Amino acid sequence: MLLKGNRVLVTGADGFIGSHLTEALVRIGADVTAFCFYNSFDSRGWLDTVPKEIKKQISFHMGDIRDPNGVRTAVSGKDLVFHLAALIGIPFSYHSPDSYVDTNIKGTLNVLQASRDGGVERVIVTSTSEVYGTARRVPIDEGHPLQGQSPYSASKIGADKLAESFHRSFALPVITVRPFNTYGPRQSARAVIPTIILQLLADAEEVLLGSLHPTRDLNYIDDTVAGFIALAECDEAVGREVNVGSGREISIADLVSLLMKITGSHARVVQREERVRPSSSEVDRLLCDNGLITCLTDWRPRVSLEEGLGRTVEWFRNPKYRSGYRLDYVI
Repeated sequence: MLLKGNRVLVTGADGFIGSHLTEALVRIGADVTAFCFYNSFDSRGWLDTVPKEIKKQISFHMGDIRDPNGVRTAVSGKDLVFHLAALIGIPFSYHSPDSYVDTNIKGTLNVLQASRDGGVERVIVTSTSEVYGTARRVPIDEGHPLQGQSPYSASKIGADKLAESFHRSFALPVITVRPFNTYGPRQSARAVIPTIILQLLADAEEVLLGSLHPTRDLNYIDDTVAGFIALAECDEAVGREVNVGSGREISIADLVSLLMKITGSHARVVQREERVRPSSSEVDRLLCDNGLITCLTDWRPRVSLEEGLGRTVEWFRNPKYRSGYRLDYVI
């Protein structure tokens, strides 16, 4: 199924991955509708920053993924749906787990039901490597056990299983894309890489962080978006859960050192107890087995970690973008 010329809905289009995916879909010739979270400021999130020639080609639907009626209206007449709308912050999920059930589970159910009722030809549901929890074996393939080590990951496991059930029960053509840790321009300040970069660019003498020992498989945003598109166009991926990751891992401690080298900083790293996850909730190791996606498609990770971090730092150096982040939010 080629995306060019097809009517595509992207939920969560105002967010980090969603905004980059929306841009990419416009560039390849898809007829794109961006489902953005309704707000009193009439903000389209990161899509307000995309080039004008891109933005004018996007149709916007303002709504709430938790509302089945609004979702049904947005899905109507679409050929394909990319579902990315979600609550993602792990610390907030400890505080407000109900919100994660409402948004991540009920919101996904709304998309699946509307897609089934509307005869959508393909639904791409966004998972996360957090559903695997701490690796029991590495690299982590799609058969790895799922472990709900936070309310966030538990809600995403529930959403993934709903997607599986709609495929098995109703033959809904669902593909579950499971990205590992994506980073790059526009990422939330709650994520570790923006947290580090913003402190370094502020010439902080100390970089305040949580646990330094966990490892993560970091995938640059352009590679993650390319993975979404490759899988959406792959008939053999229907009914499957597919990892998208680099196949490389790095500890948080080594990541800080690399970012200090890129920025020329000599700050001291300070571990703060309030930033450390509960011991049984911390995901200690994530390393992607990307064998399935490379078998099904021509996708390969193209951007090295050093290059991707360099691009990300340069984006954050631009005051136009950095001004959208609160430094007190990360320190």
